[in-house]
Amino acid sequence: MKRPAGGRGRELKEVAPLLDELTEDILYGKVWERSELSPRDRSLITITCLIALNRDQAQGHMEYGIENGLTVEELGEAIAHIAFYAGWPVSVSAARKLKTIVDAKAAE
Repeated sequence: MKRPAGGRGRELKEVAPLLDELTEDILYGKVWERSELSPRDRSLITITCLIALNRDQAQGHMEYGIENGLTVEELGEAIAHIAFYAGWPVSVSAARKLKTIVDAKAAE
C-alpha cells in the first residue's frame, strides 16, 4: 500500500531501520490492508486520533484521507466535531492544516 503523503517517513529508515520495517510490514502491510474497514474509514479514524493527540502526521494523513475518498467538507465536519472531545486548540490547528491542503490544491 502507498504510504500517506507520498511516502513521508522513509527518512527514518537510515536512523531507525526496525521502526521503518515494522511500519511498512505491520502497519501498512497488514493493519491498513485488512478488509474489515475501508481505507476511507481507516483514514477518518487515523486523522481524528492524530488531531486529538496533536501529532504532526495529521496533515499528511488528511492528504491521504482525501485520496482515500474523504472530502474536505467531511474533514472539516470531523474537525469541528472533535473540538468538543479533544479540545478547541487542536481542532483550530487541524483546520489550519486542512486550509493549507486546500490552498495547495487550488494553486495546482
